[in-house]
Amino acid sequence: MNTDAQVIKGSVTPVSNFLVKSYRWIFSKGYVQGIFWIVLVNLTSNANDIFMRFLGERIEPEQIAFFRFFFAGFILLPIMLYKGKQTFRTGRPVLHIIRALMGFLAITFWCKGVTLVPLAVVSTIALTVPLFVLPLACLILKEKVGLQRTLATLFGSLGICIMIIPSDGIGQIFENGTSFGVIILMVAAILFALSDILNKFMVNHEGTLAMLFYFALGTTLAGLIPAMYVWITPTIYELFILFLLGFGGNFILYCLLKAFRATEVSALAPYRYLELIFAVSFGYLLFGEIPGVNNFIGAAIIIPATLSIAYYEVRKQKSD
Repeated sequence: MNTDAQVIKGSVTPVSNFLVKSYRWIFSKGYVQGIFWIVLVNLTSNANDIFMRFLGERIEPEQIAFFRFFFAGFILLPIMLYKGKQTFRTGRPVLHIIRALMGFLAITFWCKGVTLVPLAVVSTIALTVPLFVLPLACLILKEKVGLQRTLATLFGSLGICIMIIPSDGIGQIFENGTSFGVIILMVAAILFALSDILNKFMVNHEGTLAMLFYFALGTTLAGLIPAMYVWITPTIYELFILFLLGFGGNFILYCLLKAFRATEVSALAPYRYLELIFAVSFGYLLFGEIPGVNNFIGAAIIIPATLSIAYYEVRKQKSD
């Protein structure tokens, strides 16, 4: 008995030690750890787009958005209760309501756009949010926008225009599914940018959990009536995918925070573009998608533009 116990103990201990060391390594600070978390962000973001593509074959975008936020709030609620009632405190309920309305509209448009364009184009448009944040921050927050950021925004906008215009001419934009989908995704990106500006204003006054929870709660309430209007009872399989969609939304933010705590944001910026590689791969393997020439040209303009903005912001923070 003792010999067997020692054998079992000896075989388990190395595995346990390996798991403990791996756990400690993953959650410690470091450049490689930051890459690990940002790759998880890219994979989860792509997975959410794939989930929305599959769900969009039968369920309307309004209902997908409703369930996404419902399950996100459902997952957050036990954490809020465990942390205590202080996590529910907020002094800006009106701003939470505005965030929720913008968030619901953004995700609804995004769900619709995902069903119309290749995944690679979806990921490219997702990278354009900083391009919209700059002019909006200038108008709303009265921030100064330098020449470099202005040029980057203009070049990025040019890339978007190239992606919108189909090969058969400008007159076919609204008849071309991909072009129309890009326009819808652009509207969503603008709403995400507005949400980022509002987040930037609120983050110094509100707790992170409170912002996450009230965003999920508000978007769920905002989406209830539109979802009921187009209601299709989900199957068990669809409910499971919707739950994963809600979990994925929370997990993306969690991984982002872990990545930013592991290493500098500037070091991680180039790895955000791995999402495009994942999107092209998954789009081809799962849906047989091959982006058009104009999509590649647009992406080739948008990527350097957004990278230059990230580089400029890092330099600006260091100089400040």
